[in-house]
Amino acid sequence: MISETQNAPLIGLVELPQLKLSDAEGNDFYSLRKWEPIVSKQVLLSNLQAGGFQTKFINLRDGDYEENYGRITWRGIELTKNYVGVDIKTVDPESCEAWCITVNFTLYREIAILLLKHLSSKGKPVVLGGSDPVADPQVYLRNGAAVVVKDKSGAANWPLFNYLLGKGPKEALTGVVLADGTEYRKRKPPFYPEEWPLPSVEVARECLGTQYWMDPFPEHLKPIGSIFPDMGCDRHCDFCQTPTYGTGYRRMTPQRVLQWLDIQRQAGAKSVVSVSDQFLGRVIFPDGREEVLEIMKGMRELDLAVLWPNGLELRKMTKGRGHSGKREDLTPDEELINALYHWDGRIGTLAAYIPAERPIFGREAYAKLVPWQQHKRIIHTIVRAGIPMISYGVIIGLPDDDDYSLCQLEEALWEVYHEVKAINPDIIFQTTPFVISPILGTPQGEAIRKSGLLRFDDPAIFAGFWTASIDTKHLTYEQVSDWQFRLAQVGDSKNLQSPQRFRKLPTEAKNTEKLAVAV
Repeated sequence: MISETQNAPLIGLVELPQLKLSDAEGNDFYSLRKWEPIVSKQVLLSNLQAGGFQTKFINLRDGDYEENYGRITWRGIELTKNYVGVDIKTVDPESCEAWCITVNFTLYREIAILLLKHLSSKGKPVVLGGSDPVADPQVYLRNGAAVVVKDKSGAANWPLFNYLLGKGPKEALTGVVLADGTEYRKRKPPFYPEEWPLPSVEVARECLGTQYWMDPFPEHLKPIGSIFPDMGCDRHCDFCQTPTYGTGYRRMTPQRVLQWLDIQRQAGAKSVVSVSDQFLGRVIFPDGREEVLEIMKGMRELDLAVLWPNGLELRKMTKGRGHSGKREDLTPDEELINALYHWDGRIGTLAAYIPAERPIFGREAYAKLVPWQQHKRIIHTIVRAGIPMISYGVIIGLPDDDDYSLCQLEEALWEVYHEVKAINPDIIFQTTPFVISPILGTPQGEAIRKSGLLRFDDPAIFAGFWTASIDTKHLTYEQVSDWQFRLAQVGDSKNLQSPQRFRKLPTEAKNTEKLAVAV
C-alpha cells in the first residue's frame, strides 16, 4: 500500500520474510509466523504519515518463495537456514527514496542484513530500527545502514527523515547513530504511546493477521488486530532488554487504548493481540487499577477477544500491586483478575502467556515473582476466570541448574497442571520452557559471554527457541536441550510447536480437536 501524500518522496517500510530453521527430515526448529498481525509497522506507518511523509509498505512475509542462506550443525544435526516469503531480490532498491527495516529479534539478524545489503546497493539510505540494532548498531552500520535509530519511542523519526530527504538540518537529529559513527543522543523526551498518531483504518487493515499461537486459530475470531498500549517497564530483570531502552514506563490512557481498538474493529478485527512490555505497570500509579478495569470493559463492549502473548506480571495482580516490602499483600485481586482473564465463549481473554519464569528454585533472580504457594493461588484465580488456554512459561539453563533442580521444576509443573485441570478440566494448559539467551545489552547476556558457557554465537541458534546454546555449571547444552523438550511435554497440548523429532506424546490432530472444543 502507498499512502497519498502529494509531492512527497516515497519511504519504503519493509517487513522481513520469515526464518525457516530445519533439519534434513524437514523438522522445523522455528515456527513460521507468516500471517501474524504486524504491530510495529502499524505504529511506524501511522507516525510517518502523520509527519507528512509518503509511505509504501512491502510485506516480504506474504509469499511462498524459499531461499537458503546458511547451514549450521547443532547437537550433531545439520540445520538449514532459509528465509520464506517473497524473494528479497524482487524489491527494486531505487523504487523509494529511503528505506526502513525493523529488527526486534536477533534471530532475524542475518535475514535483515541480506535485505539491508540489497536495498542499499543503489545508494538509497536504509534506516534500521528495533531492539537488535539498538543493542548492536555497529553490525548494521558495517553492512550498509545509513542510520540506526536508538530511540524506540518514535521521537527520532520526523527529524531523521526530514534530514535524509534534504528537508531538515542535521542539528535536529536525536536518538540516532549515523554511518560514520556519529551519535546524536536523545535531545527530545521519548514519546508516550499516547502521542503516537492513530492508524487509519486502511493501515490497520493492512496489518491484520489470521494466525497467532494456536493452530488452527478459531475462524470466528479472525482477522486479528494488534495494539501496543505501553512501552518500557518499572522492573529491571537482568535477562530483559526493555529497561535498556531509556524510555521509562510510558502508557496510553484508557481513552487512547479504546480509540486504537475501535480502529482495529473498524478494519475488521474480531480479536486483538496486545504486545505490551508491561501492561500492568499502570497499576503502580494512582487510579491505575481502575484504568485496567476501564480498558477491559471497553474491549468487551467493542466485541473483541484479546490475547496476551508477552504475559502479565502476577505480582501486580495482587492487592499489594507489586510494591515489594515486608507487608506486601499478595492476596489475589479477584476483580482485577476476572476483568483480565474472563472468557464467555466469544469475547474476553482467549489465551495468555503466564510468565512463571522460575516459580520455585531460582526465583530470587526475579523481583517480580512471588512465593510458590501464593503463585499457585494467583494461577487458580486466573483459571476460575474462565480463560480457555494458558501458555505457562518457565526459564531454564541458569548457571546453577542441574538435574536435581530441573527435576524439582518438572514436579512443580505437573503439580500446577493437575490443580489447574481440577478447577477447569477443559482448559488447554501448555508448558513453554525458554532456555536463557545472551541478549545483547543485558546484564545476563554480558555475564553469559564472560562465563565461557556459551557454545554457539550464531544468532539463529543462541536467539532461537528450540536450540539451547549455553552450558550450565553442571549440564552441557545438549542436556539442557533434553530438559527443554522434556518439560515441554507437561500439559495437554504437548507443545505442538516443538520439532517433530523430539515429540514423544499425543498427536497434533487430537489436540487440535480439543482446542476447537475449548474455544
